[in-house]
Amino acid sequence: MAENKTQASDASVDAFLEAVEPERRREDGLTLDRLFQSVTGWKPVLWGPSMVGYGSYHYRYKSGREGDFLATGFSPRKSALSIYIMPGYQDYSDILARLGKHKLGKSCLYINKLADADLGVLKELVQAGLNDLNKLYAVTPS
Repeated sequence: MAENKTQASDASVDAFLEAVEPERRREDGLTLDRLFQSVTGWKPVLWGPSMVGYGSYHYRYKSGREGDFLATGFSPRKSALSIYIMPGYQDYSDILARLGKHKLGKSCLYINKLADADLGVLKELVQAGLNDLNKLYAVTPS
């Protein structure tokens, strides 16, 4: 069975974040790094070329596919900040209603700029996602 394309690396998260353009996206990325470290207490790890992850988990699907992936994290993409909450967002409507301007994907939350979001609510969301993920799979700190 094929391995995940997105793997943890030894690349420097600090160097990655310092190179993010434009400046506003870089500043938002640095703020998110501090926020995620505050919530998790874990050091960031770069997954693939552009995902900053905190913790990891090993999954095994009924199909037999298995692998490791980041437990939570973000990517300061050009179009928007992508926030990863691995159990998905279906059970977080009460938190999301208080977050501020955002869009949803299956396990991605898109925010154009952090000024559009309540960072206290974002912390709550990250913690809730980790708690729920840990009920499904054992989360390993990074």
